[in-house]
Amino acid sequence: MRTLYVSQQGCYLSLKQEQVIIKQGQAILDQVQLPLLEQILIFGQSQVTTQVIRACLQQDVPIAYLSRMGYCYGKILPVERGYRHPSREQQQLLAAERLGVARTIVQAKLKNCRVLLLRQQRRKGSAAITLAIQSLEYLIQQAGQADRIERLMGLEGAGAASYFSAFGDCLSGDGFVFTARSRRPPGNLVNAMLSFGYQLLWNHLLSLIELWGLDPYHACLHQGSERHAALASDLIEEAPIVDSLVLYLVNRGVVNVEQDFDYHDGGCYLNDGGRRKYLRAFLQRMEEHLKIDDQEQPRWDLLTQQVKAYKQFVYDPTRAYSPYLIR
Repeated sequence: MRTLYVSQQGCYLSLKQEQVIIKQGQAILDQVQLPLLEQILIFGQSQVTTQVIRACLQQDVPIAYLSRMGYCYGKILPVERGYRHPSREQQQLLAAERLGVARTIVQAKLKNCRVLLLRQQRRKGSAAITLAIQSLEYLIQQAGQADRIERLMGLEGAGAASYFSAFGDCLSGDGFVFTARSRRPPGNLVNAMLSFGYQLLWNHLLSLIELWGLDPYHACLHQGSERHAALASDLIEEAPIVDSLVLYLVNRGVVNVEQDFDYHDGGCYLNDGGRRKYLRAFLQRMEEHLKIDDQEQPRWDLLTQQVKAYKQFVYDPTRAYSPYLIR
């Protein structure tokens, strides 16, 4: 089963027997057997025929309409899909089951940070990078033994501090200096790009969580509230997509210190031109095709697989949650 991502603009989806045909003008971009689909995600401006919608409803294939950045406007799904069975299952998870997933999430984050630094060490080694890698190795081991959520949060915070202490040594763009992570408000140019990217990714994860019928306010690591969709915060911990994108933008000279940022309200932010550059690079990266589960899928699908794996765990906690790990 696969997700169909329609990210090119001006596409037209029609039905021929049991095949969904994706056209752009007169060109056929793809043809997919409807019984092989589990959902269709449409990014931006594309059209879907009534025949496709009716067939998807009959075969329990949701159709979601999203902005090009991944914000979900709404979805079309069968009536029975509207009942939130997974939400009830989430609320019945045992404390030990939630702790196990929280350990997995924190370890995955620390492992991915370590791999990213190892890549940078081969390109541009430094004492700070070496020290951070050693610290992360220790914290990964400790996270696997943590017996309380509070302990895990402390280890995650220590890992983030260690990782970001070396992040500045990975930057080679003129004028870009980074010493520590600051969020509200972002304190410098690099923090402005990290915060903007994390918000984009968080919004898309929230959309996917809703699409899969999960309750975004019931999580394993973070504490949910009326104003905090904690499950999106849990799952974003594993994804280093934004960090690697910021390194690319800075080290390749895509963003400019003088032209692409503004300072206001006590912080540093991407201006209109900087956001356009960032969003263009973000979309290019997320639309790149990777081999995922033996299928060529855009990078967006990595996030879909995370949410899907979490839902499988919710329904069957004996199946360990499988995190997103880079190599």
